[in-house]
Amino acid sequence: MIAGLIFATEPADDRPEALAATLPFGGMTLLEYQARLLIAAGASHMMVAVARVTPALLGAVNRITRRGVAVDIVRSAEEAAARAHPLASIVVIADSLVTTELAVRAIAAAQPDTLMVTTDSATPAAVERVDADHVWAGLASLTSARLAEIAEMPRDYDFQSGLLRVSVQGGAAQLMLPGSAKRAGHGVVRHPDQLASRSNAVLAALANSRVDWPDRFVFTPISRLALPQMVARGVPVWAVIAGAALFAAGGVAAMLYRHVAAGLVAIVVAIALLSTGSLLSWLRGDDQRARVQEIAIAAAAGTGALLTGLATSWDDGNATASVLALGLFAAVAIAERTAIRGPLWWGSPSAYLLVLLPFVLAGFAAAGLALAALYALATLSAAVEILRKKA
Repeated sequence: MIAGLIFATEPADDRPEALAATLPFGGMTLLEYQARLLIAAGASHMMVAVARVTPALLGAVNRITRRGVAVDIVRSAEEAAARAHPLASIVVIADSLVTTELAVRAIAAAQPDTLMVTTDSATPAAVERVDADHVWAGLASLTSARLAEIAEMPRDYDFQSGLLRVSVQGGAAQLMLPGSAKRAGHGVVRHPDQLASRSNAVLAALANSRVDWPDRFVFTPISRLALPQMVARGVPVWAVIAGAALFAAGGVAAMLYRHVAAGLVAIVVAIALLSTGSLLSWLRGDDQRARVQEIAIAAAAGTGALLTGLATSWDDGNATASVLALGLFAAVAIAERTAIRGPLWWGSPSAYLLVLLPFVLAGFAAAGLALAALYALATLSAAVEILRKKA
C-alpha cells in the first residue's frame, strides 16, 4: 500500500498570506499537481501536513478527494502517525517541490526508507544536506515507523526536517535524482513567477514523455507550444474535444464528397487536437477523458484510412484502394490488440495516417495505402515475434 505525505506549510515568497502549495501551477494548484503525481504512482491515501488551513488549501484538498483518494489534513507528526496505515509505504514530497512523474514513480518503487538525493547543493533541487556529499532532493519513501519516531520528539521540532533527520540516522538508502527530472525543473519554488516558468518546463517534459515517432516529431512539438498557452488561459478540455470533433466531422464530410486531400488534412488536425487534449486531461487528473481521447485518435485515423480507400476506389473505378484500406485496418486492429509498444519505428494509428497523407496530397492514394499496409504488417510481425519469445 502506498500513501502520500505532502508538506504545505511555507508561505509564498511575495504573498505571505498565501501558502506556496496553493499557488497556480499547470492549470491547478501546486498541491493538486503533487497529489496528481502521487495518485499516478499508486497512492490511495494522502496526508497534507500544514501549519495553518486557508480557504485555498481547503479548496485544493476537496478537489483532490474527487479523484477517489482519501485525504487527511494533519498538523503534527502525531496526527500523521495516527492516520497512516502501519503497513503503508509513505512517499514524502517536500514543501513547494516541483517534480515530475518519473521521479515520483522512481521513489515510490524504491524500498521503504529511501531518500532521493543529488550531489549538487547549489540547485533548487537541494532541499537539505544529508551528508558530506549528498543533499536531499525533496522526495522520500519511508515506513510508518519513521512517523512514530518523529512523533515522540518535542513538538517544537520542524516536522519535515525532523523526519529527514530520523530517516538519515536510521540508515535510509539513497537514490539519485534522475537527470531528466533536473532538466524538467525539479526543485523547491515559492515565487509565483518562478513557479509559472517551472510549470512550462514541466508541461514540456510531459509532452516529451511520448515515445511513438508521430508524437515525438509531429504532435509533441505542437503540444509543447500549445499546452502552456491553454493552461495559462484556462482552456477547458471539452473545448479542445469539441474543436477536434468539428475538424473530424468536416474531414469525414469532405471525404464523402470526394475531397480526399482536404478531408485527410482536417482529420490529421483533429488528431493533433486530441493528442494535446489528452495531455491536458492527464495533467488535470481526468484519466478517463484522456483515455477516451486516445481511443478517439485511433478511431479518427482508422476512419480516415477507410474513407481514403473508398473515395479512391470510386475515382479509379476498381476496388484496389478499398481492399488495401481494409487490409491496413485489419493489420492495425490486430497489432493494437497485442498492447505491445516497441521501438521508435513501431507503427501506430496516427503513424499510418501520416505515412498516407503525403501520397494523398500528391495524388497517389493507392500507393500510400499500400505502403501503410506494409508498414502495419511489419509492425504486426514484430509484435508476433515478441509474443512468441514471451510464450
